[in-house]
Amino acid sequence: MIFKFLASLALATALATASAAAAAKKNTAPAHPAAAHAAPAAAAPKEIGKFDDWTAATHQESGQTVCYAFVRAQSSTPPLPNRGAVVLTVTERPSLRDTVAIDAGFTYAANANVTVQVDQTGLEFYTSGRDAFARDGKAAVAAFAKGSRAIARSPAAKEVTDTFSLKGFSAAYAAIVKACPAK
Repeated sequence: MIFKFLASLALATALATASAAAAAKKNTAPAHPAAAHAAPAAAAPKEIGKFDDWTAATHQESGQTVCYAFVRAQSSTPPLPNRGAVVLTVTERPSLRDTVAIDAGFTYAANANVTVQVDQTGLEFYTSGRDAFARDGKAAVAAFAKGSRAIARSPAAKEVTDTFSLKGFSAAYAAIVKACPAK
């Protein structure tokens, strides 16, 4: 079950970054460095380990190993009908570090912004389709390492609030950095 979820998450991430690249070319969304590394398809993921609430895994993309850690939202309010899984992910590629994204489980309005609060740190994310990307991935990772939970506030018909546990983030992050060292 977890591997089926990881495979769909990997494919969704690749497709989301491809749509971000297309949107950036049309000037409908800010460009994101992950967009340049999107692959049309990804190999089945391999789990590295489970770290409290976080899971770390790898998959192959264009012949490179991509490592990521993810957690599902602990709570989401208000409930939205037909909403998909809500997932916070940190991805490491050999040449692209600290890509932080949220799959909202619904499509954001064009040019929407998401705010994520981690203790006293506020982080800004921009949106593309169903995904929101941290404008500063390094700052997001640093905040996650120190915090206990991340609260994302997303625009929708009503503001949507998703809460993610950060318990186990540091260990999951260390595992993906080790599995995918920087070049």
